[in-house]
Amino acid sequence: MTPAILTGWQDVPEALRGCTLALGNMDGVHRGHLAVLRAAHAARPGAKLAALTFEPHPREHFRPDDPPFRLTLLPAKAAALGAAGAAVVYALPFDAALAAMPAEVFFEQVLREGLGAVHLSCGQDFAFGHRRGGDAATIARLAEAAGIGTSIVPPVVDAQGPISSTRIRRALQDGYPERATAMLGRPWELRGEVVHGDKLGRVLGWPTANMWLGRHLEPARGVYAVTVALPDGTEAKGVANLGRRPTLGGDPETRLETYIFDWSGDLYGQEIGVRLVHFLRPDAKFAGLEELKSAIAADEAAARAALG
Repeated sequence: MTPAILTGWQDVPEALRGCTLALGNMDGVHRGHLAVLRAAHAARPGAKLAALTFEPHPREHFRPDDPPFRLTLLPAKAAALGAAGAAVVYALPFDAALAAMPAEVFFEQVLREGLGAVHLSCGQDFAFGHRRGGDAATIARLAEAAGIGTSIVPPVVDAQGPISSTRIRRALQDGYPERATAMLGRPWELRGEVVHGDKLGRVLGWPTANMWLGRHLEPARGVYAVTVALPDGTEAKGVANLGRRPTLGGDPETRLETYIFDWSGDLYGQEIGVRLVHFLRPDAKFAGLEELKSAIAADEAAARAALG
């Protein structure tokens, strides 16, 4: 399902009001976020299911100079929420006005009057309003007074504790995409437009689809076995290098270069999704192009073996 995406709470079309509503930043749309969504639906299965999130992520608003940290940008986040059953995604613009809005005003103006929510679901650690002045207990108190139901959802836990976006980011930065997959319920995907590189991969015999990371988190630099979501909806296997190409003098910005197995075609200007499956080795500097070619051949063989 492709959800309707609304970027405001005023003048919402009547058909998109009156939803049962899951609340949260939902970066990554991991198993904990999906539990909040399921609780919203279970409480009012007859109502349209919606998710409310913020764009940009509040941390991007308050700390714009931080390195990029996002697991999912809005299109991918909305797609994941839609796949989990959300018919509507309210992506409210997080700006100075919203940051200054007290929790009670947010509840009254946005959730009750603007969106007409019939039920609210959030995690136990949900915080909202000016200086995060409101929490899950605030939601429950205000909703009860307004005759709106609430579901306060405990965290989904694994052997290491509560699943969180922070833990998923750390797993990716430490080079453990399998741990991220377990917490997300699907492989983590870098989605972006294929851009022109210097065509060296083609010269070496491994033509690659190149992408910049943009506002995505930068995972551990190195070589990965990956699967690739192609523009036509099919999935292919491949091997990807994420780094700054130290052998070639180094790049100022990290790029993702993906060699797609047994595939040929033109992807320039099109969007693909590269899903990290296994980390094969760290980024390395080689003495020259022949040594680099040997390493790429070994990486391809290792990735094919890892992907089965």
